[in-house]
Amino acid sequence: MEAMDFRREELRSAHGAVCRGSVDFPTVEFEYGDTDSRGAELAELYSYTEEPELSTNRRCFEEEFCPQARGRQWPQLDTAQQKAHILRLLEGLEVVSRERRLRAARAILYLAQGVFGDCESEGDVLHWSRHNSFLLYQLGTFSAFLELLSMEIDNSQACSSALRKPAISLADSTELRVLLSVMYLLVENIRVELETDPPEWKSCRETFRTELSFPVRSDEPFALLLFTMVTKFCSGHAPHFPMKKVLLLLWKVLLFTLGGFEALQTMKVRRREELGLPPLPEDSIQVMRSMRAASPPTCSIELAEQQQKRGHRSRRPLMKQDSLDIYNERDPFKNDEAGVDEEEGDEVDGGIEGELDLMERDALLPTIPAQRPPIERVLFPKGLPWAPKVRQKDIEHFLEASRNKFIGFTLGQDTETLIGLPRPIHESVKTLKQHKYISISDVQIKNEEELEKCPMSLGEEEVQETPCEVLYRAILYNLPQYMIALLKILLAAAPTSKAKTDSINILADVLPEEMPITVLQSMKLGIDVNRHKEIIVKSISALLLLLLKHFKLNHIYQFEYVSQHLVFANCIPLILKFFNQNIMSYITAKNSISVLDYPHCTVHDLPELTAESLEAGDNNQFCWRNLFSCINLLRILNKLTKWKHSRTMMLVVFKSAPILKRALKVKQAMMQLYVLKLLKIQTKYLGRQWRKSNMKTMSAIYQKVRHRMNDDWAYGNDIDARPWDFQAEECTLRASIEAFNSRRYDKPQDSEFAPVDNCLQSVLGQRLELPEDFHYSYELWLEREVFSQPIRWEELLRYQ
Repeated sequence: MEAMDFRREELRSAHGAVCRGSVDFPTVEFEYGDTDSRGAELAELYSYTEEPELSTNRRCFEEEFCPQARGRQWPQLDTAQQKAHILRLLEGLEVVSRERRLRAARAILYLAQGVFGDCESEGDVLHWSRHNSFLLYQLGTFSAFLELLSMEIDNSQACSSALRKPAISLADSTELRVLLSVMYLLVENIRVELETDPPEWKSCRETFRTELSFPVRSDEPFALLLFTMVTKFCSGHAPHFPMKKVLLLLWKVLLFTLGGFEALQTMKVRRREELGLPPLPEDSIQVMRSMRAASPPTCSIELAEQQQKRGHRSRRPLMKQDSLDIYNERDPFKNDEAGVDEEEGDEVDGGIEGELDLMERDALLPTIPAQRPPIERVLFPKGLPWAPKVRQKDIEHFLEASRNKFIGFTLGQDTETLIGLPRPIHESVKTLKQHKYISISDVQIKNEEELEKCPMSLGEEEVQETPCEVLYRAILYNLPQYMIALLKILLAAAPTSKAKTDSINILADVLPEEMPITVLQSMKLGIDVNRHKEIIVKSISALLLLLLKHFKLNHIYQFEYVSQHLVFANCIPLILKFFNQNIMSYITAKNSISVLDYPHCTVHDLPELTAESLEAGDNNQFCWRNLFSCINLLRILNKLTKWKHSRTMMLVVFKSAPILKRALKVKQAMMQLYVLKLLKIQTKYLGRQWRKSNMKTMSAIYQKVRHRMNDDWAYGNDIDARPWDFQAEECTLRASIEAFNSRRYDKPQDSEFAPVDNCLQSVLGQRLELPEDFHYSYELWLEREVFSQPIRWEELLRYQ
């Protein structure tokens, strides 16, 4: 018996240590933005397997440069001499020899990498990389590399050679990797704006943005070429394409041409002003940055020990919570005992994944056990972080229910007539209208309905030619294939995916020609492969979120079209599968070797790597790219499911609630906010027992997520929660999207609404395009179609 007690105590202490490890995890000091730091973004372009190629690039440059420089280094030349040498290198790109073209391209890549052989610090490398990128663009380097890239994409010999090989390695994509690296460095260095930039660099940046957004030489934007590379890779026709570099470049091109999140917020404010809508109630970016993270999950063993020390207490019936006024009470601790009795048992039964203590402001603190340090009572800020919003539809539903109850009939969409309704209903309607929010999407949908009803009287719609509009028009007809291809790559890169024979190979640009033979080499390659997958997930999640947000601002039906195809391609279960892992381990993963990262490896002597140093990793508290990816995927899931009951039911069917609750363990306010939003929209479908067992999660939702005044999310009485309407909802939406795309983008020349020219002289004066052989058979045509046909004069008289 003593041995059993000892064993039980040992297990309890070990489990307690694990729990304390999760509970003691500090708040993640993470600031969400468009990208990571400039150095980190440049470092992620290269895999550790590519490190020897840095010296190859340097050698190719010095072979061309040293005979011309006469002992001087690149930073010692003036701008005119630097431009002259770049022009000589560009001439080398036009030779017939493939090997000489590659050497010239490598020399240009060395310039874009910052001539690290002449630099003493990482800052110098980044400075010269940016300086050279502007010089290279001004001399037409991007256009030259674009032509070479198009040639390599159409290179059938390279594709067939890669298809015949049993295993594809770095050597199969050498030319493509060099070209994509130069283009990525140009886009990334020119995209970032600094206060110290000279005026010519600013004008150069705007010219480059316009060139990428509105192509001059072709009818297709540059992003379309990269989308085509993605689909060609996923179809199996070009397995040697370096997909990580393609996706990183595609993401940065979209970020550069469309704009980041802050630019998007500015465009949204400006668009609301143009439409005559009231300003936004708050800046969502600033609100989320000011929010604090919630508490981590509570361990079940600690709760059980607390219960034993406290003794078994007679359980009182559940007490009704004080509505919404509990957060405005002067004494927020008056219901402490009720809070303990109500939730204590549920937390013990719930296990490690049971109740999450998410009360950010400690509104319902339980009785503090003796062994725990005292917790300071915090003061409540006035009000909640978000201003409540009310839709026009919500007001109509409220009035419809009130009229049915008090009058016995309804007045349709009339929200002004309140005759016959009691005074409290008048006050309720007034409060709802004070918080009424009209979105840009509502205005766009209303305009689309009017255009469908009155195409003749309203005339042609004026469509503003924005970069977003140009991109949507370019990718419209192949958009389903693009979305499927991106999700295929995301599935292959997800850490929860198992290797299958039919899955695509995304490691073509990370595996060396010769596989590792020592344990140290295997460890290094394993870290490189995991890092490679993480970067792919980061780029796909970021570019999908950018597309969704920009298309939603440009036109709601463009956003809905992309969303539907993501849903049809199983994006929702894919994201849930991604989060069905130990998310804390993923966020704190150390799949990086800092001494091998660019630009550190170019200016420092590399220390001897050991198995212990590789296992230790870096000293960062968390992995920025992994946390960034998680937040992006949660935001995409929110975009897909918001106000879509059929998709919300998918979350319920796939049992997403426990998966999402595990994600709440990450102490980062923004990530927790989007998890709580996803839990809120499905709460009404999870049943009374789930809500009863997760009251603290419910309280956290109330505390962090925006309120919809008459949204019955917590009780399941919403009239929209009717399962038989779900399929009809998607079909109606699809019909609206198809009508929009057909009206705006499928414009036939012989439309029935086209104007008719009734003037005889202008009609006879028009020049008609006739086939070349028409004049040979003109007389025969006259004889057959005119002279030999009898003229029925009586029929002509009959129609007068």
